[in-house]
Amino acid sequence: MTTHKMKPKKVSESTATMTEMVMPNDTNPLHNLMGGNLMRWMDVVASISAGKHCEAHVVTASVDHVSFHKPIALGDIVTLNARVTRAFNTSVEIYVEVFAADIKGGNPRKCNHAYFTFVGLEDETHKPTPVPAVIPLTSEEEQLYESAARRREVRLVLSGRMKPEEASEVRALFSGFQPVHS
Repeated sequence: MTTHKMKPKKVSESTATMTEMVMPNDTNPLHNLMGGNLMRWMDVVASISAGKHCEAHVVTASVDHVSFHKPIALGDIVTLNARVTRAFNTSVEIYVEVFAADIKGGNPRKCNHAYFTFVGLEDETHKPTPVPAVIPLTSEEEQLYESAARRREVRLVLSGRMKPEEASEVRALFSGFQPVHS
C-alpha cells in the first residue's frame, strides 16, 4: 500500500468542465434530454473533478437530491461544471452545476445542480484511501465548505450509517427551534 502525505488543495486545482450537445439518441419522446443521460454526464464530470482532487481512482458513493428544474431540448449545448466542496477522511464531496443554451448561445439557463460523494481508492487494493483536504478561498467556496458537513450528516443518517442523535451539525440547525402545535 502506498502511503504519502497529501497536501491540501485549492478548489481551483480540481475543477472540471464538460460540454455536450443533446443528440436525438439522448432524448425522450418529447425531444428533451432524458434525465438518466444527464445524470450520467453529471457523474462523469464529477468523477473527473474528484479524481483530480484525490489523485486516485474514485467511485461514486452517493448523489444528493437531483431534480430537473428546466427541460433541455434536442440540439441544446449542455455545460457541466464540477468542483470539490470538501474532503473528509476517504471521501470528497463534489458540486455539479448544469447549464444549457441553444447552439448560438441563446436562452442560457441553469437547469440543474447536485452534490456527489466519491471515495478515493488505493491503487493496488482498491480499498478506500485518505484524500487531501480542501482549501476554500472565495466566500462561495467557504459557504459550500461549511455546509458540506451538514449535507454529509444528512447522507449518513438517511443511509442508516449514523444515528440521528449523533448528527451534531444538523441538530445545531434546529437548536432553539420550537415546533408550532395546533
